[in-house]
Amino acid sequence: MKIIILGAGRVGASVAESLVSELNDITVVDTDVVQLAQLQEHLDLRTVAGNGTHPPVLEQAGAGDADMLIATAARDETNLVACQLAARVFNVPTRIARIRAPEFLEHPEITGEGGFYVDHVICPEQTVTDYVLKLIQFPEALQVLEFAEGRVDLVAVRAYAGGPLVSRPIRELRTAHPTIDMRVVAVFRDDRSIRADGDTLIEPGDEVFLLAASEHLRTALSDLRRMDKPVRRVMIAGGGNIGLRLARALGSDYQVKVLEASRQRCNYLATQLPASTVVLYGDSTDEGLLAEEAVADMDLFVALTSDDENNIMSCMLAKRMGARRTIALINRQAYADLVVGNRIDIAIVPSQTTIGKLLAHVRRGDVAAVHSLRRGAAEALETIAHGDPKSSKVIGRRIEQIDLPRGATIGAIVRATEPDALEALPGRRDRPRYEVIMAHHDTVIRAEDHVIVFVENKQIIPKVEKLFQVGVGFF
Repeated sequence: MKIIILGAGRVGASVAESLVSELNDITVVDTDVVQLAQLQEHLDLRTVAGNGTHPPVLEQAGAGDADMLIATAARDETNLVACQLAARVFNVPTRIARIRAPEFLEHPEITGEGGFYVDHVICPEQTVTDYVLKLIQFPEALQVLEFAEGRVDLVAVRAYAGGPLVSRPIRELRTAHPTIDMRVVAVFRDDRSIRADGDTLIEPGDEVFLLAASEHLRTALSDLRRMDKPVRRVMIAGGGNIGLRLARALGSDYQVKVLEASRQRCNYLATQLPASTVVLYGDSTDEGLLAEEAVADMDLFVALTSDDENNIMSCMLAKRMGARRTIALINRQAYADLVVGNRIDIAIVPSQTTIGKLLAHVRRGDVAAVHSLRRGAAEALETIAHGDPKSSKVIGRRIEQIDLPRGATIGAIVRATEPDALEALPGRRDRPRYEVIMAHHDTVIRAEDHVIVFVENKQIIPKVEKLFQVGVGFF
């Protein structure tokens, strides 16, 4: 696929790195020649120096025959104008824009057809906020990801000694909960993948990826983790875009304190947040301030400033002073790899949480959702099976008959219930429109099933995509 990426900043560079590794033809456009040179030094791609809102620059980047434009520049207006030009002047089929301002997000008529012709909007700040909210809802988890519009959750959890099913074979999951179906799709031990079959023993410290219907997720977690107390008290370091979004989302349901180093920003936050939210002016790495504001009583300390070092230091300090759990926003992947588990419970890399939103539009075949896992090393995707037994390599086949590449696991299927059966049932509105089926060796895939696939190594993604593509016989 021929893709133009506008913006060589952190998000644009991360997107470029991910897409280049999948053998796409990438061109990056930016006005910063130094950033472009650094990208070209490390990645196999083209660069064009210039303003992406100027038609000659887009033409030089190859917009005339591009398949997609991904606009990730720092300014919303730049991304919007670039998408409009790509659509109206160059007929680029797919346009994706990174948008920060909620005013644009709240009015899709501005961004869509007749406006700026943006096909898909991504908002890294909102994606990170949603990510943290899930971790607040399930404090035992390392990561919680939704599929099939929230019907299925994939959760990553660190197994602890003494958990009901820790040091026991995976097959005992079904024995322990005969009426609840769940599936362990991957186990990582000392950063290496361990084959997850019925005989595999889950050991303390293992990172376990488990799929379950959303209503059964808490039960699934209880088998591997000691259930933590609910989060009630949250301290947020940094009142920027993400900090403000998170504090707003938590609202008056939680006891929230926001630390902000800019007095002017504090005044603004005070006008935007509920009266129950405490806004404090000060440095989040100030031990005296943290002690005065009772950081030791916090269920969660979240560092969301734009400074990686401050986020790391404030989290480590808060943890040492008694905060139950810490989450740090870290832009540099190398930093995140170093600090996780060292007084920082979870490191969030914004570019990795955002990349999944983009990959869903880049993947070949009909892909409904993509999530990047283990800081970009693994991936989970929700793909839709089309065709019939003659044109498809998966439809009408049991999972044990499907030629899945090594390292790929079909974890669950979300299937629409039969419309005719629903019509015949009295009170059918109470019945779910979809059913969640955990995948077993004899599960048969049907046309239009949403199939959730876990891939422990991104390099095999093309093989998975090819497996679900429809053959010419279908047409």
